[in-house]
Amino acid sequence: QVQVKESGGGVVQRGGSLRLSCTVSGLVFNDYAVNWFRQAPGKEREGISCINWSGYMKYYADSLKGRFSISRDDAKNTVYLEMNSLTPEDTAMYYCATKRYDCSPNLSDAEINDWGKGTLVTVSP
Repeated sequence: QVQVKESGGGVVQRGGSLRLSCTVSGLVFNDYAVNWFRQAPGKEREGISCINWSGYMKYYADSLKGRFSISRDDAKNTVYLEMNSLTPEDTAMYYCATKRYDCSPNLSDAEINDWGKGTLVTVSP
């Protein structure tokens, strides 16, 4: 049984940083890309980042403007999302999800295999 679990969310002030973790079990982790999505209140879910199975290909939404960084540690079956210079517009539920091998360059949720339940990030003004 595949399990995808996010952690690291919380409340942070504008300009602060957080590191989210996504730990996956029940599959061969290095056969999978891992995506991060977020959904802000009243808005549609958007893809924000992805790292492919090898870790060599990384994708980011243009809206992030270089503030976020994705990485993976296959020994721990974990992907990290380092988020810097946070603003209230980053307040959202953050989800990670697995996809076989490679990322979708447009960060779509097509062909996603498994989803986590999310971790809430709140950025105060």
